[in-house]
Amino acid sequence: MKKHILIIACILFAFSCKDTSGKKISPELAQQIQNDERIEKVSNMAEALLKEGLNAGDSYNEIWIRDLNTFIELACEVGDVSKIRESLITFFKFQGKDGNIVDGYVKKGDSPISYNFYYSDLSPEFAAHKNTVETDQESSLIQSIAKYIRATGDKSILRETIGERTVEQRMEDALKFLTTERYNEKYGLLWGATTADWGDVQPEHEWGVNIDSTSHLCIDIYDNAMFIIAIKDYLDVVDNADKASWDKTSNQIAENARKYLWDADKQKFIPHLYLDGSPFPSDFDENAIYYHGGTTIAIEAGLLTESEILAAYNKMKENVKAAKAQSIGLTMYPTYPEGFFKNKGMTPNSYQNGGDWTWYGGRTVQQLIANGFYAEAYEAISPILDRTIAHNNFYEWWTPDGKPNCGSFRGSAGVLWKAIRMFDEKINIE
Repeated sequence: MKKHILIIACILFAFSCKDTSGKKISPELAQQIQNDERIEKVSNMAEALLKEGLNAGDSYNEIWIRDLNTFIELACEVGDVSKIRESLITFFKFQGKDGNIVDGYVKKGDSPISYNFYYSDLSPEFAAHKNTVETDQESSLIQSIAKYIRATGDKSILRETIGERTVEQRMEDALKFLTTERYNEKYGLLWGATTADWGDVQPEHEWGVNIDSTSHLCIDIYDNAMFIIAIKDYLDVVDNADKASWDKTSNQIAENARKYLWDADKQKFIPHLYLDGSPFPSDFDENAIYYHGGTTIAIEAGLLTESEILAAYNKMKENVKAAKAQSIGLTMYPTYPEGFFKNKGMTPNSYQNGGDWTWYGGRTVQQLIANGFYAEAYEAISPILDRTIAHNNFYEWWTPDGKPNCGSFRGSAGVLWKAIRMFDEKINIE
């Protein structure tokens, strides 16, 4: 039995280290991409937007870590690096004694939403908030620090002292929060509240962002894949990290994610592994729903083989066609039925319940490129480029029939810019 587990762990580790450098982009496709005027136009649009600030978008005054994590490389390319550095440090100024990281922060009095705000003497001009149904804030900040260091070469941020603890120490504190406060011993995986894929809205409450007595706790692929990526990033930038221990944790999470969350017969991840019952009716087949976002992050974490990645992309395309949507940024298909979420913004084909998010579609494109599926990546990015140019803006999400919501969304700009940069790097290398 132990030998069998070791073999599985080694295979999963091999997935996370797979090298696609031997896969060449065809000269014809490379030329087509180079001649595609949409590529440069959207790239220029993204760079212009990121010169204007770090808040998430027109509908948000806050700086959110899950958003910043997806456009920080672009921000470092065109923005004020010192402000980006300070923004990352500000998140640690609000870090809890247990190591937890907040979702975001805003200047006092500037938020249009009445969150349950957190305050810190280390950053008195700001108020912070945390949607406790999520389990990705800590992972998002660690990933952001690693991206910042790779983009700028500034490893001195790790030695920055905040309240007598360095950033390097606080990064490990954040990881340990997840292994102590959000770890389920039975399954060996992280838990959170029930949400729609990577979302931050639970079904049991009219607002739905905080765990309460009505919440149904569960395990999903998104949280655990984000954790695996965060561990890898932490070990990549922190020289004196306990590599053996964190490698062991990462491998165990990967092994258990495949063991408990991967449905081999349906070739998909189950939406949720419930710890104490589901919030949905007993006759509802939740496993009929295919989560696009969590699947993409699982690919990034190295949890799928090449054949599984291609099958996932083809399934996403099939779902887009069935939903009459525009891109693989579609959050899921089919959606949760009317009334399953008390939050009125979570009706079918809206927001996180079947909306179409460039913020995730762009990340799927990135993973297709990273794994050598260049033609598929170009196919997937094309409709996203078209609608971005047609509306001359980056939107947070779209209805399947093409109505945009929340403009100037920097996460959408960041993921598209990075996908374009990955295309450029691949073409220039060859």
